[in-house]
Amino acid sequence: MNESHLKRKKRSLRDRTRNVRIAMLYLLPSLLLFSVFLFYPMIKTIYLSFFLTDPQGNAALFVGLENYLYLFELSRFQKSMVSTFLFVLYTVPSGVVLALFLALIANEKLRGIGFFRTLFSSTLGMSVAASSVIWLFLFHPTVGTLNHFLAFFNLNPVSWLLDPGWALISIAITTVWMNTGFSFLILLGGLQNIDRNLYESARIDGAGYFYQLFKVTIPMLSPTLFFIVTITFINSFQSFGQVDILTKGGPAESTNLIVYSIYQEAFINYQFGIASAQAVILFAIVLVLTLFQFKIGERKVHYQ
Repeated sequence: MNESHLKRKKRSLRDRTRNVRIAMLYLLPSLLLFSVFLFYPMIKTIYLSFFLTDPQGNAALFVGLENYLYLFELSRFQKSMVSTFLFVLYTVPSGVVLALFLALIANEKLRGIGFFRTLFSSTLGMSVAASSVIWLFLFHPTVGTLNHFLAFFNLNPVSWLLDPGWALISIAITTVWMNTGFSFLILLGGLQNIDRNLYESARIDGAGYFYQLFKVTIPMLSPTLFFIVTITFINSFQSFGQVDILTKGGPAESTNLIVYSIYQEAFINYQFGIASAQAVILFAIVLVLTLFQFKIGERKVHYQ
């Protein structure tokens, strides 16, 4: 009895070990890619954040936490952090609400709705550079379409990219427009997966459109909304291309988001240690806020 039990235990252990080896074999290509393009750069960045570096980016002098202390005392970095948080505040709620509004419209069974679905998702196929150039013309102070539109209503033209008070808002508008296509498609897919019988039951009970929206649609769509909010939130902290093309961090550093600040310190000022410290701080902020979002937001997610 004991010998038979021991044999079964050894066989089970052998099977589990074989399964682990097979699983690791399948994961090996992904692990290699992650090691080269994610784990090594992350470890290297943390390492360099404790050093002053030479122009080639090699560690020259160990300074411990002085890079971090220097950043927290630097007014330019503080302003960059404020601009970044304002940018996230501008883009995430407005982007999600706009994408949800368009998805609700596109989910209706109307003639020709396929054209509008294609139109609403069209920004998904455009690069950051192409999108930024389009908005560069739209924001032009003299020949831009937006100022012509304002002039039609006898309103004063706006220096969209030259006024510190408008520049960050202009970058936020561009970002929301670029991200709408992806968010729209994901939300539309989520809407189409909701069981139609729920709406039939709500209509039989006399529920109106807005009651169905807040009591049926939003709860059933909450996992998709939670995913979109999380992805949009992380992407907002990583915005770079539109800033580089439209404003280059100006005017008066009003759009000097932290990712663009990292780029300036590393590839313009050649202060790789300072840039690495900023990257570590950004990683820590995004990690903490994302975990907080999971802890608070996931409680309101309704999984079917």
